[in-house]
Amino acid sequence: MGGLLPRGRGGTVALKIRPERCVVAVDGPSGSGKSTVSRRLATAVDGVYLDTGAMYRAVTWAVLQAGADLADPDAIAKIALETELSIGTDPTSPHFAANGTNVDAQIRGSEVTGAVSAVAAVPPVRKHLVALQQAIIAAHPRIIVEGRDIASVVAPDADLKVYLTASAAARASRRSAENATDVAATEADLARRDRLDSSRATDPLRQASDAIEVDTTGMGIDEVVQQLLSLLDSKVSK
Repeated sequence: MGGLLPRGRGGTVALKIRPERCVVAVDGPSGSGKSTVSRRLATAVDGVYLDTGAMYRAVTWAVLQAGADLADPDAIAKIALETELSIGTDPTSPHFAANGTNVDAQIRGSEVTGAVSAVAAVPPVRKHLVALQQAIIAAHPRIIVEGRDIASVVAPDADLKVYLTASAAARASRRSAENATDVAATEADLARRDRLDSSRATDPLRQASDAIEVDTTGMGIDEVVQQLLSLLDSKVSK
């Protein structure tokens, strides 16, 4: 396998690691940098990118559109199984559609954000979406998959398992900058989601025992991507 050959300014990396098959699992809480890092990493390895959280958000959008009671797991599960998802895996332009409607903007709104943890906690929903995620992984030779249970549930045999984290303040600052929201309110919402995601009965947010923790507090995107490329290179070169 070829090693890492950084090029250009600011630590930009070249497209070097190209094993026949390469699966990278990136887990971590909201605001840790998973999405941006995973998309950059996918581009660097000439692979595709899967945002599993967006899949749960798309189903949540469908649940809200149907007016289902978020306290009714049977109704939520029924809608999830009936929702047709279209999932784009191009790291430079990922997109999602539910039942033929593009939901890229809607799934990032406050209504979906407030409801997604409740929907994601329903066991049949997780079982259904995990099966879809595993099918997508199997269909692509090189893929970077991000979420909250990738290394432990979705892709336990991934070539590299990474758990991205950051301080609560850093995570809130990043997310509020992305969404133009109040930092204090964003930090409170992230803490709420952390509690829900970490305490759910099925596939809770946790670091897999063999995942490598990378604290992104104070790190730039290029720096994080370079570190993950180095970790991946050491894995696939063995």
